[in-house]
Amino acid sequence: MNLGYQLSSEEHPAADLVGYARRAEETGFSYAVISDHLHPWLHRQGQSPFVWSVLGAIAQVTKRLRVGTAVTAPIRRTPPYLVAHAAATVTTMMPGRFFLGVGSGENLNEHVTGEWWPPSETRREMLEEAVDVIRKLWAGGTVEHFGKHYTVDNARIYSRPLEPPAIMVAAGGKDGAELAARIGNGLIGTAPSEELVQAFEEAGGKGKPRYAQIDVCVAEDEAEARRIAHAQWAAPAAIPPRLLTKLRVPADFQAVADLVTEEQVSEKVICGADPDEHLAKLQEFAEAGFDHVHVHQVGSDQETFFRFYERDVLPRAREL
Repeated sequence: MNLGYQLSSEEHPAADLVGYARRAEETGFSYAVISDHLHPWLHRQGQSPFVWSVLGAIAQVTKRLRVGTAVTAPIRRTPPYLVAHAAATVTTMMPGRFFLGVGSGENLNEHVTGEWWPPSETRREMLEEAVDVIRKLWAGGTVEHFGKHYTVDNARIYSRPLEPPAIMVAAGGKDGAELAARIGNGLIGTAPSEELVQAFEEAGGKGKPRYAQIDVCVAEDEAEARRIAHAQWAAPAAIPPRLLTKLRVPADFQAVADLVTEEQVSEKVICGADPDEHLAKLQEFAEAGFDHVHVHQVGSDQETFFRFYERDVLPRAREL
């Protein structure tokens, strides 16, 4: 298993994210992923820097850490030609170390264009066309594309890497997993679902990498960890995925988060510093078929997390 670190853009300013990426490399994580939002889920999270600026800075302070987006939605707010351009530039700054994670988006970030929010089936269709446009632009030459959802009129990307980055596709169900197998170089999931991995493999994804995320909160004691997790991560932890993609503004997420108890959040977020509990969750993902798992530390105290994982988790996790 490859263990990674989640750079949570919703909780930290840009300069801190750059420092955490460098710290993740020093600690021994093999890769990192960074979220791509315009808005945080909750006002109190308080951040959401432009991911491509942050990635440029990370490229300058790391040497071996692989880094990817988890995930970018190349469908509305950042159309495919812009994502293709940005990702190509980042890859030239960290050759062989960047991958593009894509998904069908959340209304929280995409509604700002003023366009209607389509159902998941339509968004998957848009994502498939967007990935096709991105790959055409990465291939070089002038691209003309007049599709169902996107038009690209005589566009060419001049600053390109020798080898284009891999594209990992996020999926939450069978249809998404089948799409990821068809158009992606790998899968990104959020739950230890054997069914998701099986659908991915049966649709052509066998042998491709499979990524997933776990949420943790390491603090001085479990009670403090539970308090922080509830305050910072109640909405994304406890809101059902079907609703998560539809809510429109942070105030909507706050209204739902107000209904979520600390106990409900602690069922989704590993709270405390018991290494066996963290390793058991990693083992659960490994048994489900995931070979890459990135860990998200909830809250502002990232250094306690780094020290704990460096000392108590990473050495044992390599045995999984």
